[in-house]
Amino acid sequence: MKQIDTTQLDAAACQAQAAEYHARGFNCAQAVACTLAPAVGLDPQVAFTLTEGFGAGMGGMTETCGAISGAVAVMGFVMSDGMENPKTKGQTYKLSREIAKRFGEKNTTTICGTLKGIGSDKGPLRSCPGCIDDAVEIACDVLKQLAE
Repeated sequence: MKQIDTTQLDAAACQAQAAEYHARGFNCAQAVACTLAPAVGLDPQVAFTLTEGFGAGMGGMTETCGAISGAVAVMGFVMSDGMENPKTKGQTYKLSREIAKRFGEKNTTTICGTLKGIGSDKGPLRSCPGCIDDAVEIACDVLKQLAE
């Protein structure tokens, strides 16, 4: 497991940073991953490029919310021991499920299209900025728990 700098995981500050990134044109996954990257020793530029295809529910397909995908990508970075020891998947999957579960409990779904209200007369359940806020808050909490 990588070192986690919990001093960089104030949820409100991270939410503000992620909102700024999103306003600059980052997709939801990039906004979340680039915000969390410094706290886990991940180069934000690498986080940006690796998560570019995750936006709008995985390449615009409106499937899994990109904000969740960005948080999960960071968990993979934190937990993985790399190619020489590919035995950390179980721990990463557990954290990924926790993030998705908590997000789903808060928003009733993890599906981008449903969150955005695509094909629904009811309208959006949650805005992209709201989803980013939720994913950042949950990921900050999970990372802080890991660091304990």
